[in-house]
Amino acid sequence: MTRPTRLRRSELSTPGSNPKMIAGAAASNADLVFLDLEDAVSPNEKVPARKFIIEGLNTLDWGTKTRAVRINGTHTHWCFEDLVEVVTGAGKNIDVIIVPKPKSARDVWFVDTLLTQLEGQLGLEEGRIGLELLIEETEALARVEEIAACCPRIEALILGFGDFSASQGMRLSLHGQGEGKYPGDPWSYHRNRMIVAARANGLDAIDGPFADFRDETGYRREATWASALGAVGKWAIHPAQVPIANDVYSPTDSEIQRAQRVINQVREAEAAGTGAANAGGVMIDAATARLYEVTLERARLTGKL
Repeated sequence: MTRPTRLRRSELSTPGSNPKMIAGAAASNADLVFLDLEDAVSPNEKVPARKFIIEGLNTLDWGTKTRAVRINGTHTHWCFEDLVEVVTGAGKNIDVIIVPKPKSARDVWFVDTLLTQLEGQLGLEEGRIGLELLIEETEALARVEEIAACCPRIEALILGFGDFSASQGMRLSLHGQGEGKYPGDPWSYHRNRMIVAARANGLDAIDGPFADFRDETGYRREATWASALGAVGKWAIHPAQVPIANDVYSPTDSEIQRAQRVINQVREAEAAGTGAANAGGVMIDAATARLYEVTLERARLTGKL
Protein backbone atom coordinates (compact mmCIF):
# COMPACT_ATOMS: atom_id res chain seq x y z
CA MET A 1 0.00 0.00 0.00
CA THR A 2 1.48 3.35 -1.07
CA ARG A 3 0.75 6.29 1.20
CA PRO A 4 -0.60 9.29 -0.73
CA THR A 5 1.15 12.62 -0.46
CA ARG A 6 -1.19 15.20 1.05
CA LEU A 7 -0.80 18.82 2.08
CA ARG A 8 -1.61 19.18 5.78
CA ARG A 9 -0.50 22.69 6.73
CA SER A 10 -3.91 23.37 8.25
CA GLU A 11 -6.42 20.83 9.58
CA LEU A 12 -9.72 22.55 10.33
CA SER A 13 -11.91 21.08 13.06
CA THR A 14 -15.63 21.26 12.29
CA PRO A 15 -18.51 19.99 14.46
CA GLY A 16 -20.36 17.30 12.55
CA SER A 17 -23.59 18.40 14.23
CA ASN A 18 -23.63 21.82 12.53
CA PRO A 19 -24.51 21.82 8.80
CA LYS A 20 -23.80 25.55 8.49
CA MET A 21 -20.27 25.09 9.82
CA ILE A 22 -19.75 22.09 7.56
CA ALA A 23 -20.63 24.24 4.55
CA GLY A 24 -18.30 26.97 5.77
CA ALA A 25 -15.46 24.49 6.18
CA ALA A 26 -15.94 23.25 2.61
CA ALA A 27 -15.55 26.84 1.40
CA SER A 28 -12.46 27.52 3.55
CA ASN A 29 -8.81 27.53 2.52
CA ALA A 30 -7.86 24.67 4.86
CA ASP A 31 -5.78 21.88 3.38
CA LEU A 32 -7.73 19.30 5.36
CA VAL A 33 -11.15 19.54 6.99
CA PHE A 34 -12.25 16.99 9.54
CA LEU A 35 -15.89 16.66 10.42
CA ASP A 36 -16.01 15.77 14.08
CA LEU A 37 -18.11 13.18 15.86
CA GLU A 38 -16.05 13.20 19.05
CA ASP A 39 -15.28 16.09 21.42
CA ALA A 40 -17.03 18.83 19.43
CA VAL A 41 -20.35 16.94 19.51
CA SER A 42 -22.42 16.34 22.65
CA PRO A 43 -23.50 12.74 23.40
CA ASN A 44 -27.13 13.28 22.41
CA GLU A 45 -26.08 14.76 19.04
CA LYS A 46 -23.56 12.13 17.97
CA VAL A 47 -25.94 9.80 16.17
CA PRO A 48 -27.85 12.56 14.28
CA ALA A 49 -24.52 14.19 13.34
CA ARG A 50 -23.59 11.19 11.23
CA LYS A 51 -26.31 12.07 8.73
CA PHE A 52 -25.19 15.72 8.54
CA ILE A 53 -21.65 14.54 7.82
CA ILE A 54 -22.76 12.11 5.11
CA GLU A 55 -24.87 14.78 3.42
CA GLY A 56 -22.07 17.34 3.57
CA LEU A 57 -19.48 14.97 2.13
CA ASN A 58 -21.78 13.86 -0.68
CA THR A 59 -23.26 17.21 -1.72
CA LEU A 60 -20.74 20.00 -1.05
CA ASP A 61 -17.86 21.06 -3.28
CA TRP A 62 -14.67 20.30 -1.32
CA GLY A 63 -12.29 21.33 -4.08
CA THR A 64 -8.83 19.84 -3.53
CA LYS A 65 -9.22 19.53 0.25
CA THR A 66 -8.55 16.32 2.09
CA ARG A 67 -11.88 15.18 3.58
CA ALA A 68 -11.66 13.57 6.99
CA VAL A 69 -13.97 12.39 9.75
CA ARG A 70 -12.99 12.08 13.39
CA ILE A 71 -14.84 9.15 14.89
CA ASN A 72 -15.32 8.43 18.56
CA GLY A 73 -12.61 6.36 20.20
CA THR A 74 -12.51 2.58 20.09
CA HIS A 75 -13.23 2.53 23.83
CA THR A 76 -16.72 4.03 23.26
CA HIS A 77 -19.98 2.42 22.15
CA TRP A 78 -20.28 4.91 19.26
CA CYS A 79 -17.10 3.92 17.40
CA PHE A 80 -18.36 0.86 15.51
CA GLU A 81 -21.50 2.53 14.17
CA ASP A 82 -19.63 5.79 13.43
CA LEU A 83 -17.46 3.87 10.99
CA VAL A 84 -20.17 1.65 9.53
CA GLU A 85 -22.73 4.41 8.98
CA VAL A 86 -20.41 7.15 7.74
CA VAL A 87 -18.29 4.98 5.45
CA THR A 88 -21.35 3.18 4.06
CA GLY A 89 -23.02 6.52 3.38
CA ALA A 90 -20.08 8.51 2.04
CA GLY A 91 -17.06 6.22 1.72
CA LYS A 92 -16.19 7.33 -1.79
CA ASN A 93 -15.89 10.91 -0.50
CA ILE A 94 -13.82 10.18 2.61
CA ASP A 95 -10.05 10.39 2.38
CA VAL A 96 -9.07 9.96 6.03
CA ILE A 97 -10.48 8.70 9.32
CA ILE A 98 -9.04 10.36 12.43
CA VAL A 99 -8.80 7.98 15.39
CA PRO A 100 -8.79 9.64 18.82
CA LYS A 101 -7.14 8.23 21.94
CA PRO A 102 -5.52 5.04 20.62
CA LYS A 103 -3.48 3.57 23.47
CA SER A 104 -1.87 0.72 21.56
CA ALA A 105 -1.62 -0.89 18.14
CA ARG A 106 -4.68 -2.99 19.01
CA ASP A 107 -6.94 0.07 18.78
CA VAL A 108 -5.57 0.91 15.33
CA TRP A 109 -5.97 -2.67 14.09
CA PHE A 110 -9.65 -2.64 15.07
CA VAL A 111 -10.31 0.38 12.86
CA ASP A 112 -8.12 -0.95 10.04
CA THR A 113 -9.89 -4.33 9.99
CA LEU A 114 -13.34 -2.77 9.99
CA LEU A 115 -12.39 -0.36 7.20
CA THR A 116 -11.03 -3.24 5.10
CA GLN A 117 -14.31 -5.12 5.49
CA LEU A 118 -16.35 -2.03 4.61
CA GLU A 119 -14.21 -1.25 1.55
CA GLY A 120 -14.69 -4.81 0.34
CA GLN A 121 -18.43 -4.73 0.92
CA LEU A 122 -18.85 -1.34 -0.77
CA GLY A 123 -16.58 -2.03 -3.74
CA LEU A 124 -14.05 0.61 -2.70
CA GLU A 125 -10.35 0.21 -3.35
CA GLU A 126 -8.81 -1.57 -0.39
CA GLY A 127 -6.79 0.83 1.72
CA ARG A 128 -8.07 3.98 0.00
CA ILE A 129 -9.18 5.51 3.33
CA GLY A 130 -6.15 6.56 5.35
CA LEU A 131 -5.78 7.03 9.09
CA GLU A 132 -4.56 9.86 11.27
CA LEU A 133 -3.93 9.01 14.91
CA LEU A 134 -4.31 11.39 17.84
CA ILE A 135 -1.51 10.86 20.34
CA GLU A 136 -3.27 12.22 23.42
CA GLU A 137 -2.75 9.65 26.17
CA THR A 138 0.38 8.84 28.16
CA GLU A 139 0.05 5.20 27.11
CA ALA A 140 0.13 6.29 23.46
CA LEU A 141 3.26 8.41 23.77
CA ALA A 142 4.96 5.61 25.71
CA ARG A 143 4.30 3.32 22.71
CA VAL A 144 4.33 5.89 19.93
CA GLU A 145 7.07 4.15 17.92
CA GLU A 146 5.13 0.88 17.94
CA ILE A 147 1.84 2.63 17.11
CA ALA A 148 3.36 4.62 14.24
CA ALA A 149 4.65 1.44 12.60
CA CYS A 150 1.65 -0.83 13.15
CA CYS A 151 -0.51 -0.24 10.06
CA PRO A 152 0.11 0.83 6.44
CA ARG A 153 -3.07 2.93 6.46
CA ILE A 154 -1.55 5.43 8.88
CA GLU A 155 -0.66 8.71 7.19
CA ALA A 156 -0.12 11.10 10.11
CA LEU A 157 0.25 11.45 13.87
CA ILE A 158 -1.29 14.38 15.74
CA LEU A 159 -0.36 15.59 19.21
CA GLY A 160 -3.50 16.28 21.25
CA PHE A 161 -2.68 18.72 24.03
CA GLY A 162 -5.95 18.86 25.95
CA ASP A 163 -6.51 15.21 26.72
CA PHE A 164 -2.78 14.66 27.15
CA SER A 165 -2.68 17.33 29.86
CA ALA A 166 -5.29 15.38 31.78
CA SER A 167 -3.67 12.01 31.09
CA GLN A 168 -0.32 13.25 32.40
CA GLY A 169 -1.88 15.08 35.35
CA MET A 170 -0.39 18.42 34.36
CA ARG A 171 -0.98 21.50 36.52
CA LEU A 172 -1.69 24.05 33.82
CA SER A 173 -1.64 26.91 36.33
CA LEU A 174 2.12 26.35 36.65
CA HIS A 175 2.81 26.79 32.93
CA GLY A 176 3.86 30.16 31.53
CA GLN A 177 6.04 32.89 32.95
CA GLY A 178 6.63 34.17 36.45
CA GLU A 179 7.90 32.92 39.78
CA GLY A 180 7.24 29.24 40.36
CA LYS A 181 6.22 28.63 36.75
CA TYR A 182 7.65 25.77 34.70
CA PRO A 183 10.65 27.14 32.76
CA GLY A 184 10.46 26.56 29.02
CA ASP A 185 8.07 24.74 26.71
CA PRO A 186 6.37 21.86 28.58
CA TRP A 187 5.48 20.22 25.24
CA SER A 188 8.98 20.05 23.76
CA TYR A 189 9.54 16.40 24.72
CA HIS A 190 6.10 15.30 23.54
CA ARG A 191 6.50 17.04 20.20
CA ASN A 192 10.00 15.71 19.63
CA ARG A 193 9.15 12.12 20.42
CA MET A 194 6.01 12.10 18.30
CA ILE A 195 7.72 13.82 15.36
CA VAL A 196 10.67 11.41 15.42
CA ALA A 197 8.29 8.42 15.46
CA ALA A 198 6.35 9.90 12.55
CA ARG A 199 9.42 10.68 10.48
CA ALA A 200 10.92 7.24 11.11
CA ASN A 201 7.82 5.68 9.57
CA GLY A 202 7.26 8.09 6.69
CA LEU A 203 4.30 9.81 8.35
CA ASP A 204 3.29 13.45 8.63
CA ALA A 205 3.53 15.03 12.08
CA ILE A 206 0.76 17.47 12.97
CA ASP A 207 0.75 19.85 15.92
CA GLY A 208 -2.44 19.91 17.96
CA PRO A 209 -4.99 22.64 18.70
CA PHE A 210 -4.48 26.05 20.25
CA ALA A 211 -7.60 26.87 22.23
CA ASP A 212 -7.65 30.70 22.21
CA PHE A 213 -8.53 31.37 18.56
CA ARG A 214 -8.41 35.13 19.22
CA ASP A 215 -4.73 34.96 20.17
CA GLU A 216 -3.16 34.97 16.73
CA THR A 217 0.30 35.69 18.12
CA GLY A 218 0.16 32.69 20.43
CA TYR A 219 -1.09 30.40 17.67
CA ARG A 220 1.67 31.54 15.31
CA ARG A 221 4.29 31.06 18.04
CA GLU A 222 3.19 27.47 18.77
CA ALA A 223 2.94 26.62 15.09
CA THR A 224 6.43 28.02 14.48
CA TRP A 225 7.94 26.04 17.36
CA ALA A 226 6.39 22.82 16.06
CA SER A 227 7.55 23.61 12.52
CA ALA A 228 11.09 24.13 13.81
CA LEU A 229 11.02 20.57 15.18
CA GLY A 230 9.71 19.04 11.94
CA ALA A 231 5.91 19.20 12.11
CA VAL A 232 4.27 19.87 8.75
CA GLY A 233 0.97 21.34 9.93
CA LYS A 234 -1.28 22.29 12.81
CA TRP A 235 -4.89 21.94 13.80
CA ALA A 236 -7.16 24.94 13.46
CA ILE A 237 -10.21 25.06 15.73
CA HIS A 238 -11.47 28.23 14.01
CA PRO A 239 -11.26 29.39 10.36
CA ALA A 240 -9.26 32.44 11.50
CA GLN A 241 -6.35 30.14 12.34
CA VAL A 242 -6.20 28.56 8.87
CA PRO A 243 -4.27 31.33 7.04
CA ILE A 244 -1.73 31.48 9.87
CA ALA A 245 -1.05 27.74 9.66
CA ASN A 246 -0.86 27.87 5.87
CA ASP A 247 1.69 30.67 6.13
CA VAL A 248 3.85 29.15 8.87
CA TYR A 249 4.07 25.73 7.21
CA SER A 250 4.88 27.06 3.75
CA PRO A 251 8.54 27.81 2.94
CA THR A 252 9.28 31.48 2.34
CA ASP A 253 10.69 32.73 -0.96
CA SER A 254 14.04 33.39 0.70
CA GLU A 255 14.13 29.84 2.14
CA ILE A 256 13.38 28.39 -1.30
CA GLN A 257 16.06 30.51 -2.97
CA ARG A 258 18.65 29.56 -0.37
CA ALA A 259 17.75 25.88 -0.68
CA GLN A 260 18.16 25.97 -4.45
CA ARG A 261 21.45 27.84 -4.16
CA VAL A 262 22.92 25.49 -1.54
CA ILE A 263 21.87 22.33 -3.40
CA ASN A 264 23.39 23.67 -6.64
CA GLN A 265 26.65 24.44 -4.84
CA VAL A 266 26.82 20.97 -3.31
CA ARG A 267 26.12 19.31 -6.67
CA GLU A 268 28.83 21.42 -8.33
CA ALA A 269 31.29 20.43 -5.59
CA GLU A 270 30.41 16.77 -6.05
CA ALA A 271 30.91 17.05 -9.81
CA ALA A 272 34.30 18.64 -9.20
CA GLY A 273 35.26 15.80 -6.87
CA THR A 274 35.56 17.90 -3.72
CA GLY A 275 32.38 16.68 -2.00
CA ALA A 276 31.89 19.86 0.00
CA ALA A 277 31.54 23.57 -0.74
CA ASN A 278 31.86 26.89 1.02
CA ALA A 279 28.64 28.91 1.33
CA GLY A 280 29.35 32.25 2.94
CA GLY A 281 31.95 30.78 5.26
CA VAL A 282 29.85 27.72 6.13
CA MET A 283 30.86 24.28 4.91
CA ILE A 284 28.04 22.47 3.10
CA ASP A 285 27.92 18.88 1.87
CA ALA A 286 25.53 16.05 0.97
CA ALA A 287 23.93 16.13 4.42
CA THR A 288 23.20 19.83 3.94
CA ALA A 289 21.66 19.17 0.56
CA ARG A 290 19.40 16.53 2.09
CA LEU A 291 18.16 19.08 4.61
CA TYR A 292 17.35 21.63 1.93
CA GLU A 293 15.67 19.05 -0.30
CA VAL A 294 12.94 18.94 2.37
CA THR A 295 12.40 22.67 1.83
CA LEU A 296 12.06 22.23 -1.91
CA GLU A 297 9.66 19.32 -1.50
CA ARG A 298 7.46 21.50 0.71
CA ALA A 299 7.69 24.25 -1.92
CA ARG A 300 6.47 21.83 -4.59
CA LEU A 301 3.56 20.65 -2.43
CA THR A 302 2.44 24.22 -1.73
CA GLY A 303 2.71 25.24 -5.39
CA LYS A 304 5.61 27.62 -4.83
CA LEU A 305 7.94 25.71 -7.10
